[in-house]
Order: sequence, then C-alpha cells, then structure tokens
Amino acid sequence: MNIVLISCILLSVAYATLMIMYRRGWLLQREFTVPPNYDPATRITVVIPARNEAANIGNCIESVLAQIYPGYLLEVIVVDDHSEDNTAAIVAEYTDRNVRCISLADHLKDSEPTHAYKKAAISAGIAQAAGELIVTTDADCTAPNMWLRYIAARYEQTGADMIVAPVQYKARNTILQLFQLIDFMSMQGITAAAHALKLGNMSNGANLAFRKAAFNEVGGYEGINHLASGDDYLLMMKIHKQNPASISYLKSNLATVTTPAQPDWQSFLQQRIRWASKSGKYNDTRLTLVLLLVYAFNLIVLLLSLSSFFHPALQFTAAVVVVVKIVAEYYYLQPVARFFGQDRALWYFPFLQPLHVIYIVMAGFLGFVGVYEWKGRRVK
Repeated sequence: MNIVLISCILLSVAYATLMIMYRRGWLLQREFTVPPNYDPATRITVVIPARNEAANIGNCIESVLAQIYPGYLLEVIVVDDHSEDNTAAIVAEYTDRNVRCISLADHLKDSEPTHAYKKAAISAGIAQAAGELIVTTDADCTAPNMWLRYIAARYEQTGADMIVAPVQYKARNTILQLFQLIDFMSMQGITAAAHALKLGNMSNGANLAFRKAAFNEVGGYEGINHLASGDDYLLMMKIHKQNPASISYLKSNLATVTTPAQPDWQSFLQQRIRWASKSGKYNDTRLTLVLLLVYAFNLIVLLLSLSSFFHPALQFTAAVVVVVKIVAEYYYLQPVARFFGQDRALWYFPFLQPLHVIYIVMAGFLGFVGVYEWKGRRVK
C-alpha cells in the first residue's frame, strides 16, 4: 500500500508540475502580429491532399482563394488520392488559374506499393509546386482570410525552415463534440507551450508551412514513408535534426485553421489511434518522457478509480488524484481556452474527465498494438 501511495504522490506532483509548465509555456508564446504596411514577397503553394472530400473541398478552396494575399504569389494544388466520389470533378470546375488538381494515381508506380498515401499525395503536390514556401492543410479545413499573410510574414521575419500554426475544432453542443473540442484545444496549447519551453516539438499537418528547399534537403519523406501516419511530426523531426533552430511557432487567431470534429465515437477513436500510432516513432527523448508521464498518470487514475470500488481504503487516494488532475488541467487550460474563444466549453470540463481518462489509456494502448481505418483504408 505504501508503494502505491508513494507512486500516486510522485506521479501527481510530476503531472501537476507539467501542467503548470505548460501554462507558463503558453503564456511565454507571444501572439504574432503582421507589421504595418507589410507587403508579401513569398511565393506560396498550398498543397491539399484529398480523398472522398466532395462535401468539403469546395469550402476549403474558397477559403484559400479568399486570402488577402497577392494572386501572383499564390497557387493551390489539390492532390486527389483515389477518390471514389466527385472530389476531382469539383476541383476541375474552378477556372481560377491558381487552382489545379492532380491525380495521385498518376504519380504512383505499380511496382512501389504504399500505405502512406497522404505522404505520397503531399510529395506529389510538392513536386509540382512553384512556390518557395509549401503550406499544407486538409480538405475539410477552412482558414481566415489573413492566414497566408500571417504565415508569409512569420516566414520572412524568421527565415524558418518550418512554421507550425494552430488548428481548432468546429463543434456542436453534444458530449462527443465538446469532448473533442476541449481535448484538441488542450493539444494545441501543449504544441505552442512545448515549442516555447523546448520540451519537444509537435505539429499538425492541417496548418503547417515549410520551405520546399528544406523538404528536398532532408529527402522529403524518405525513410519514414513506410509509416501511414506522421506526415507532419516525422517530417518536422527530420528538419529539426538538420537545423534544431529552424522550427518556428506562429500564435495568432488570424492564422488559425478550423476543422470539423469527428461525427461519431467510432471515427473519433480511429482518428486518435492513428495519431497515437506515431508515439513509438518519436525520436525525441523529452517528448517521449512527457508522453510516458501523461499515460502513466492517467493509467493510475483509471486503476485507482476502479480499485476503490473494491477496496474502500483507496477511495480517498483516488479522490485526491482525480482532484489534482482536474485542478491542474483546468489551471493550464484557462488561458488556452480564452485564446480560442472557448471559455464556456470549460464549464463541461470536470464532467468529461472519466471519458478523458478512458480515452487516453485506450487510444495510447491501441496506437501501439492495434489497427485503424482512415479514409476507407485499414492500416496496421
């Protein structure tokens, strides 16, 4: 019993300290503003991999074409990944000379089978790109009209090889959607904080920019293209290895891309298993240790909570650990929620804790040993 108690105390202290550090890191990450009278000079290619996105691709393209950015410095390449709907036909209807659609099937050799289709699609788009700066987003995303202006300004100010920017969920008032909104918002805050504190690098391919030359210099996805996931993080680690100071974070509401939350529990779990499947590939000791701490703490919360039903002596310890989790995470999330305009969502935060604990433990485990489905494909 003493070993259990000591383990709980150590994990609780470590986890609370981590949340305090993340809040500090988030606040240290200053919001970026475009200088007055800024005149962009960077040629940008927005690469959008798309598979069966007929319902979304139009809104995505419209948001890119609505950018307050010089047309002569912008091109949009949609890469159709073997869509079984009319995604490609919708893109082909755009007469704007800055928009074109290419077929991934034309760029894959039959002798080179792959299950890393998204990486292959992005690579195909980059190979056709005229832009100096590649910006990737997903086909179900939309962006504010200052998005590319802020990315270009950040790039021209820092000269960074890669720029990581925020993503937020568009969610309805259901338990599943609110849970996703809060959880994803937390991950976005941690991404910004980790960059500021140098506690490991994180990114999201829905809002990522990098120099085309840097992509080519590290060999693109070579060496990681056997993995279905990781087009964002694993590429970032290759660039970081070549130049550790070359990753920049862009914190601004005007550079934040919006994407819909998953519509049901099945697709949500599949998405998170896919994300977790990258965990064993992290070549970053700091991030690995943080992930182990988060997983171990949530596992102990789950085991303690279940055990307390059969061993009343553990009830007080379980209650204390749960309170530590809620208070520490809420303290960290407050300024993050304020930035994303989601203060009201935190009202539901304490009541969603059981779901959060179960999800962390389940997704983390299945990410290592399970299979998942993505865009109609089954991946191990």
